[in-house]
Amino acid sequence: MNRVLVIDQDSATTTRTLGLACLQRGIGVAFADNVCEGVRLLLETVVDLVLVDVGALRLTPREMATLFERVAPGVPLVVAVRPETSVETRVALELSGFRVLTKPVTVEELVEKVPSV
Repeated sequence: MNRVLVIDQDSATTTRTLGLACLQRGIGVAFADNVCEGVRLLLETVVDLVLVDVGALRLTPREMATLFERVAPGVPLVVAVRPETSVETRVALELSGFRVLTKPVTVEELVEKVPSV
C-alpha cells in the first residue's frame, strides 16, 4: 500500500476529505500539523509522497525542499496553495523542487501529478 504524509494545519478538514478519499483508493495517510511533526514522522515512517500546505512552510522553498530531501531522499514533494497564490510564488515553489497543486487537493490530482502514488 502506498502512503502519503500530509502536513496541514487544518488537518480536521483534510482528514475528512482527502484522507477518506485516499483510504478509499487504498492509499494510507499519515497526518502532521506542522513541518517539525512531519519530519519526525518521516524519520519513523516510509512514505511515497509528502503533501504540505504552503501555510506550513516556515523556511524558503529551497530550504524546505533541501530539508525534505535530506530526511526522505527521492520522495516527491507536493505543495498545496490557495487559488489566489501568485504565479511568481507557484514558479518559485516549482523551481525549488515542489509540485504545486491548488487547494482543495483531490486524490485524482495527486495521482495525476505524481503517477507513482
